[in-house]
Amino acid sequence: MYRPAGPTAGGAPFPIHIAGRDMIPRVPFGRTGAEISAVGLGLAGLPGGATPDEDATGFTAMNTALDLGVNFFDTADRYGNGRNEELLGRFLKTVDRDRVVVCTKYGSIAAGPDGLPAVDNSPAHIFAACEASLKRLGVDVIDVYYMHRRDPEVPVADSVGAMSRLVEQGKVRWLGLSEVAAKTLRDAHAVHPISAVESEYSLWHRDVETEVLPACRELGVTFVPFSPLGRAFLTGKLTTTEFAPTDLRATLPRFQADAMAKNRAVVEKLAAFAAERGVTAGQIALAWLLSRGTQDAAVVPIPGSKRPANITENCGATAVNLGPEDILELDGIFAPGTIVGHRYSEIEAARAGL
Repeated sequence: MYRPAGPTAGGAPFPIHIAGRDMIPRVPFGRTGAEISAVGLGLAGLPGGATPDEDATGFTAMNTALDLGVNFFDTADRYGNGRNEELLGRFLKTVDRDRVVVCTKYGSIAAGPDGLPAVDNSPAHIFAACEASLKRLGVDVIDVYYMHRRDPEVPVADSVGAMSRLVEQGKVRWLGLSEVAAKTLRDAHAVHPISAVESEYSLWHRDVETEVLPACRELGVTFVPFSPLGRAFLTGKLTTTEFAPTDLRATLPRFQADAMAKNRAVVEKLAAFAAERGVTAGQIALAWLLSRGTQDAAVVPIPGSKRPANITENCGATAVNLGPEDILELDGIFAPGTIVGHRYSEIEAARAGL
């Protein structure tokens, strides 16, 4: 069992059990003194847990990850309108709670007058949302509590101040932000230490490298990339352009037929690069992200999957070593301007507050 040196931000040591079968190395989590798995698990794509079969699918995925040494599980109160948190809560009752670092988010709420999901960072909402998440998760404390989206109508000091009070009350251990600018991170960090920033980051979306990632390195904040495999496109396994109406990719410019054809040619180069090294394209994409981390500011991707084989493959990325020449070649394959299409449609960008 690992125990960090000294107390956490919440004032109590956080135990992390390391199973003998672990294939995932540990990395420092911000400046908390704790360690987390170098690769996490995004839970958003797991079934809602409405039926025993869906529970079984979700439990199998989470057990697979846990058995491989993944302990960093990411959800949000808006995923499935709370059902994703409930699924994780039921799973936590079947395992040692101390083996899982529970990460969830607040701030995204039901559609506003314009029909788009809105954002609420008010202290009143934060306190109510935290209580609701604790209940759905069935836990006494949330390990990492993220602001899901920034609400420009509420001062950062007010929102983070409320989050800080949750830490003081012992309901939250560490604080995080999602999809924020470097200035927001700095302003928030001045109010209370921020341990993690979660944003989209991958070979085909590198905007955070300009300001956000350098700020994380300066402040010792762990960076958590979501969609690290380009919503499965970087695996080279996605060939269809036909998506279900409920699939977000159906609306994204990069997944439209013309753009996909051009982008597929880039991913084919990635696949050839991986084949030369005896690994998969997805493993190379994740290994590239892992290489962006430092000792004090790790980069911990959170790929999501409900398939044990995919989870195992993703974990295998931690064994892939990329040299400087490899990094240069990958940077060349995904040079600026190579990928066709924005990452979000105008509607989705508005929903994300971008």
